[in-house]
Amino acid sequence: MGTVERPLRLALHQLNACVGDLAGNAAKIKDGLRAARDAGAQLCLFPELAITGYPPEDLLLKEHFLHDARAALDDVASEARDLVAVVGFPERADDVYNAAAVLADGRVQAIYRKVRLPNYGVFDEMRYFQAGRRGALIEVDGVTVGLTVCEDIWVPGSPLLEEALAGADLVVNISASPYDKGKGPRRERMIVQRARDNLCAVAFCALVGGQDELVFDGQSCVVDHDGCVLARAPQFAEHLLLATVDPGAAQAARLRDTRRRPSIREMEPQVDRLGTFTTSHAGEARRIEGEVAELLDPDTEVYAALVLGTSDYVAKNGFQHVVLGLSGGIDSTLVLCVAVDALGADRVTAVTMPSRYSSEGTRSDARTLAANLGVDLLELPIEGPVRSYEEVLTEPFAGREPDITEENLQARIRGNLLMALSNKFGWLVLTTGNKSEMSVGYSTLYGDSAGGFAVIKDVPKLLVYRLVEVRARRDPGSPIPETVVSRPPSAELRPDQRDEDSLPPYDVLDAIVEGYVELDLGREGLLARGFAAEDVDRIIRLVDLAEYKRRQQPPGVKITTKAFGRDRRMPITNRYRG
Repeated sequence: MGTVERPLRLALHQLNACVGDLAGNAAKIKDGLRAARDAGAQLCLFPELAITGYPPEDLLLKEHFLHDARAALDDVASEARDLVAVVGFPERADDVYNAAAVLADGRVQAIYRKVRLPNYGVFDEMRYFQAGRRGALIEVDGVTVGLTVCEDIWVPGSPLLEEALAGADLVVNISASPYDKGKGPRRERMIVQRARDNLCAVAFCALVGGQDELVFDGQSCVVDHDGCVLARAPQFAEHLLLATVDPGAAQAARLRDTRRRPSIREMEPQVDRLGTFTTSHAGEARRIEGEVAELLDPDTEVYAALVLGTSDYVAKNGFQHVVLGLSGGIDSTLVLCVAVDALGADRVTAVTMPSRYSSEGTRSDARTLAANLGVDLLELPIEGPVRSYEEVLTEPFAGREPDITEENLQARIRGNLLMALSNKFGWLVLTTGNKSEMSVGYSTLYGDSAGGFAVIKDVPKLLVYRLVEVRARRDPGSPIPETVVSRPPSAELRPDQRDEDSLPPYDVLDAIVEGYVELDLGREGLLARGFAAEDVDRIIRLVDLAEYKRRQQPPGVKITTKAFGRDRRMPITNRYRG
């Protein structure tokens, strides 16, 4: 193959798709095609399953949904003129495939089928898709381009290896890669390694946005054959990323590095060649210099994920307003800040529901925080309803001392009040429980767990404090009272109550929960890490017993490697311990 001297100009559309909104997604893709054409791009990429949104789950079992998705793709293809586009969609053929359509000259010209189907963590692709057989190449204005979809490049080898050995100067990867803490930098390091190992440029086009529990962080990028990042899109935002790759540089590197030659002869790579395409910009020497967006620091990144996940859950499900209980504690403070940043203060109502055990400090902090953030604050004292319940229950409870039952009554009254506001005004209730509390069941079923979206359900307690600090640092005059952070945490359901009365210190609890839940360590593995046997046994027991509670929790943003819900699937009826 001769050296290609002309550069190839790319446009990567980091798209926020909505699952099931075929017309809306198609309109966004067509807008992206027009923007790419105006920018002079020759090859334009859109994310995995951009037509349907990701993951469509059991919508993929409906024949009419698959038919409508193909109709939407054909509509999009009509806009693909003067360039080549690669768009993700579900292909219905002899089976169903997670596919990348090649669009040019106003129609679908070819289709590549994803080879590697993930079936771990939050992924269930083997439930829905058949795997493709091999890699595929197209030629765009003389440049050989390999096609891959998301998981295809996450492990070394096929299909990227075969495509590179077969002559790909550039491998494109359209992706829907769910976020967890630090995922973006880890993923980019993997892409850099694939480019260097295969001596080809890699263009990674990512989905962005929230979908139920999942957040997609974007951070699309283009990497050259040496692993140099030529362009990077910002995290957690839609963006059209432009870049130029030099295929001649990759070819020259392969000429100098002879290690690939035996592999080419030994493997005789098998790939599908799907066509040769010429754009209206063929032969132009013009380059587009790609921007390289700065990466967020780890805690700011998590905060941004919570904001995007909350914003998209509210918007994509048609809610106009949210409501939450504001206690003046650290957890509800974080949820209120996230809600205001996601939606605007005018779309958030906070409710303080003091009882006989609420301190003046927390009540004052709730009022100050709401005023500083500019949100409406309702005050609904619960002393009257609590006394009514106590009166009704006087006879059946006769002869028994007050206990956690009376504490839970307070939480359930508060939950009823929030749900009443939700029913009356159509507001979405945001719950305020964190992962540490949910892990060990330190919440009240149908009380503080009642709601429609659990913003911080996957955020451990110590991280809650750090995220509040992130928000406090953002503005010159922090809206968050200092006492919210310095006050010992308390549910304030009985006199002088402190979380530490019922739970181990949070530095111990969070570390054991991480080991037991996220790393699947057993008792002996946790003891080997130096934790006290008493703490380990107690926390394992509490985590296991609370499974029935967690099954009844609302969805919330996943930010750790293993979140409760679709990511961790444990039986409720379960006698195994350890």
